[in-house]
Amino acid sequence: MLVLSRRVDESMFIGDDIKITVLDIRGGQVRLGIIAPESIKVHREEVYNRINKDTQS
Repeated sequence: MLVLSRRVDESMFIGDDIKITVLDIRGGQVRLGIIAPESIKVHREEVYNRINKDTQS
């Protein structure tokens, strides 16, 4: 696992076309903004797991 430190308004890229920006940090929560092509699906982990569970049934 790659671990990066970022501050509010700082970004990182995954490949050439996925950009993740730290929008806000409050207490134990971080708000992220994600720009990705429409062909890339972006889900929170619990939603991703539920989708995969439903697909396997």
